[in-house]
Amino acid sequence: MQITLELPEHIAQRLASKWKDLPRAALESLALEAYRSQALTAAELGKLLGFETRMQVDAFLKEHEVCDFTVGDSGRSRSPFRSQADHHSGLNPIRVLI
Repeated sequence: MQITLELPEHIAQRLASKWKDLPRAALESLALEAYRSQALTAAELGKLLGFETRMQVDAFLKEHEVCDFTVGDSGRSRSPFRSQADHHSGLNPIRVLI
């Protein structure tokens, strides 16, 4: 799908002076908002932006100060690595994202 934005010339010039690649900036903004609203998973975000690794996705999200919704991405309410012993130990398990 191709999306075209119609911008007044003076606004387009001002935005282009701030972002050298205005189409890429628009794509990233759309992708970030879709991820924030959980319309896209991290994998879909990466594919949309042409990233090859999850590390690139994580770096992009960190750069834009966006929370990681990995638990929501998987459709699970808890980590598959959390054991029953963790549940009963009284300790808070630490989730490590790779």
